Amino acid sequence: MTQNFSSRTPQQALAALLEHHAPERVLLVGASQLPALAAFHLAHPDAVMAHADAGPLPAELAAQRYDLALVVDCLEHLPKRAALELLGGIRNLNASRLAVLVDLAACDWQETDFFALALQASERFERAEQVLNLFTYDLRDYKQVPDWLNAKFWANPENFGKYWW
Repeated sequence: MTQNFSSRTPQQALAALLEHHAPERVLLVGASQLPALAAFHLAHPDAVMAHADAGPLPAELAAQRYDLALVVDCLEHLPKRAALELLGGIRNLNASRLAVLVDLAACDWQETDFFALALQASERFERAEQVLNLFTYDLRDYKQVPDWLNAKFWANPENFGKYWW
């Protein structure tokens, strides 16, 4: 299997993600500082930034909703069960979009573990001997509309989209 590495750096990929979605509320879990997030905050000073260390979210952060959650330098420092609970909780309760930057060699995770959480493999980065993977989740496009959901498969196709009960 050939591994395609991105020509961008992880910071450039995160900066592009931030600029593309322009979130008003961002949650950073793990890394104490993230240059891409600092640059985004300078360009968008009204954006609300929240930070949590690796581990369960503090109650005041867990009770809020965010447009984008970034998990960077976090999973490598947590037991797998705690990390699964953290990602699942953030995905289900706290954020519409999620981006996870992880070194799979430094933690007990496989790509399939992220796929099981409905995350997609976005990019792979190589720096010296380290390989980082970026996985993303977007509630708005995680599931495609099934091809059978159209008038062709209705009993009365002339009524498709007309009546709601």
